[in-house]
Amino acid sequence: MATSFLLLPSILFFFASASAHIHYVVRVTDNPADQLVAALNNNRTAKKESTLYDNPGLGCIALQYIKAYQGDCGAVGGDDAKKPPDSQFADTFAPNCGVTASTLSQITGRLVACQSKYVEPSKVFSEILMKDSKSLEILYNKNHTEVGAGVTGTDGGAPYFWCVLFSNGTRNGSFTVEGGEAKITRPGCFSGANDVCSSANWPRSITLWSYIATAFIAAAYAFGL
Repeated sequence: MATSFLLLPSILFFFASASAHIHYVVRVTDNPADQLVAALNNNRTAKKESTLYDNPGLGCIALQYIKAYQGDCGAVGGDDAKKPPDSQFADTFAPNCGVTASTLSQITGRLVACQSKYVEPSKVFSEILMKDSKSLEILYNKNHTEVGAGVTGTDGGAPYFWCVLFSNGTRNGSFTVEGGEAKITRPGCFSGANDVCSSANWPRSITLWSYIATAFIAAAYAFGL
């Protein structure tokens, strides 16, 4: 019983932390942007193409790229498809990521998708991004040397945006970031940053009360209550 009382402050601190992260996931999951890049590289190697370097600076810029759509899913794909102007790479995307503007390299391809429901990265790659022959041509382009992916939801939920940017830059010489690490920006995640995605955007997240109830059950079990 004495041990239970000694641990009580830790439990209360846990609940306080939970209240500050109302919709954050309980179980830490792998970064979906990294999973998307893995699916892409696996597909390239299966076709005897080289594996692309997962550049975190480029990944962060991919995340900024889709944020530029400001949640307008209708602006992605189709006859009315739009894209952020190239000037935003140096003026906005690079500074937001801590990427040195002088190290920006040519974008040799881009794949962008938007869905009303969250889809697992492997299915996003195979069923959504690889939708036609043009997408396959971009995927297998021999000019690519590096890749970066970003994924995010809007206002804590749908729609969900996915972006893959390709470049012909040199490893450790393009999209370099100050201090060696790209800025971690939320909401959303990007590839290559060794960062887990515990954003509020994913449907695996649960509400605060479910969070607290789960914690109570775990605490009761641990203390033999």
